[in-house]
Amino acid sequence: MPASTDACIWHNPRCSKSRATLELLRARGFEPAIVDYQENPPSASQIAHALELLGMHPRDLMRKGEPAYAELGLQDPRFTPTQLIEAMAHHPSLIERPVVFANGKAVLGRPPENVLAIL
Repeated sequence: MPASTDACIWHNPRCSKSRATLELLRARGFEPAIVDYQENPPSASQIAHALELLGMHPRDLMRKGEPAYAELGLQDPRFTPTQLIEAMAHHPSLIERPVVFANGKAVLGRPPENVLAIL
């Protein structure tokens, strides 16, 4: 299969699951666009679009163990989806990783093999 660049990964190079997902994509012939979302955070509208493609609620894409989650009191159920998305846009460490986009779909690469469903 020829290399393809029609995939994109929101990647954190310090995360073993993210590295494994990237490796899996490359092994399948994909050379995805790599977005280090810690260095280049997605906008609130990009996060909202990702959530739509993922079929997830904002809280489902949040890393609840991150210090910012507790510091910002995001466990409070009164936060609206829009407020949670804004929190992720301003604190990208809150975004679960990796998120892979391909063929008009998105999937969370946890486990990395999840990405095979959209390739």
